[in-house]
Amino acid sequence: MRVSDIESHDCRAVSGILSRIGDKWSVLIISQLGEGPRRFNEIKRMIGGISQRMLTLTLRNLERDGLVSRTVTPTVPPRVDYELTALGQDLLGPISALSTWAIQHQPCILAARARFDAAEAAQTPHQERISAG
Repeated sequence: MRVSDIESHDCRAVSGILSRIGDKWSVLIISQLGEGPRRFNEIKRMIGGISQRMLTLTLRNLERDGLVSRTVTPTVPPRVDYELTALGQDLLGPISALSTWAIQHQPCILAARARFDAAEAAQTPHQERISAG
């Protein structure tokens, strides 16, 4: 299916799903869980910069969407493991492909940003003179 084949009512549904799976924390969590089940604190250590609250919310949302499962083992203290469901495993391929693409093309994107920003900076004083005149 091509993106252009999606009808307008489908766009809203697809948009919500893409928002969930496309946010940076979801991508990083899914990537980490692709290596196998992990405990909460293990995920938190592996993903620098994520707060406990954001990790909790993201895991809960991924669980709600059927991408992650949560297993509580009744020990003292209770052990909680998170792992990808079959649906989450299926998503791992596209996420890995996007991550690989981003890593490979990062120099090109940084160079394009620098060119764009330089062109914008060169035009800004000219446009200010036009507006003032």
